[in-house]
Amino acid sequence: MKIALLIILAVVFGATIVIELVLRSRYGFGSPLIYIGDSEIGYLLAPNQKTRRNGKRIEINEYSMRSSQIEKIPPSSTLRILLLGDSIANGGWWTDQKETISSLMMESLTNTYINSSVNTLKHEKIEVLNASANSWGPRNELAYLQRFGTFSAQGIVLLINTDDLFATKPISLPVGRDKNYPDRTPFLNLALIEVYQRYLQKSPSIPELAEIQKESGDRIGVNLEAISKIHAIANQDHIQFLLVMTPLKRELGNNSRDYEIKARQRLMEFTKTQGITYVDFLPLFDAHQDPKTLYHDHIHLNLQGNKFVNVVIEENLLKLLQNK
Repeated sequence: MKIALLIILAVVFGATIVIELVLRSRYGFGSPLIYIGDSEIGYLLAPNQKTRRNGKRIEINEYSMRSSQIEKIPPSSTLRILLLGDSIANGGWWTDQKETISSLMMESLTNTYINSSVNTLKHEKIEVLNASANSWGPRNELAYLQRFGTFSAQGIVLLINTDDLFATKPISLPVGRDKNYPDRTPFLNLALIEVYQRYLQKSPSIPELAEIQKESGDRIGVNLEAISKIHAIANQDHIQFLLVMTPLKRELGNNSRDYEIKARQRLMEFTKTQGITYVDFLPLFDAHQDPKTLYHDHIHLNLQGNKFVNVVIEENLLKLLQNK
């Protein structure tokens, strides 16, 4: 009887070890990305993190960017672009570091810009920094710029999506309370603990969050004002500024809702008044032979979508740099 019990315990223990190793090696559980709360920005990815999720490499540098380590002020021979955005720019767990829009842009610009006639200042290196986090809106991105500065960039690309026009004010409430914004690693970095916490443990309610999401007033106008302030920072530092917006998947084929159509019109009029170079990807996606293949889900892009967006951004960015 004792031998049988020992055998059962050994089998259970062995199976647990195998499951733990599979969850860690194949899916990256046990080492989630950690967030930190911030009274002005709302929240950021904790600096200096490296992990793999579902086989995808993720690196966060000392400035909470999804980028490699950088010098705050680059050499004069480096052309630096700063990409600001939310989870679409960040890429999330489903996007490998080298397949984010910023990485694709850096590789593509290195190949096309360095040896082109546009490179009048004879830059020898391209850096595209990725300052982004899930569910950031224009006010989060403005607060990040106000905190960290522009990193001596020559170009700033603000990548938003339709929902960002309705984004609420920056808050830190989800950090450490919402399972998607953990503020610490699981106990002993165990993958099984994270799986339990993420999929089996009931998340605590955040009643204050519901109140924030009911934010009244002209939310679109407040977010446009934040974009205007980002543009002003760029102008003050003589930085070329490009604003681009991707649509929700359900908007394809002229299916935007009335309130979204009105918000888009306000954005278009705003950019004309402000003199902002603006690219709306909705008509560009609609012109694609199969635009739904550009999406990972209802809002986020896959690698094909990132490549499509990058080509358009690069084309417009090079025009701005040429006219600098």
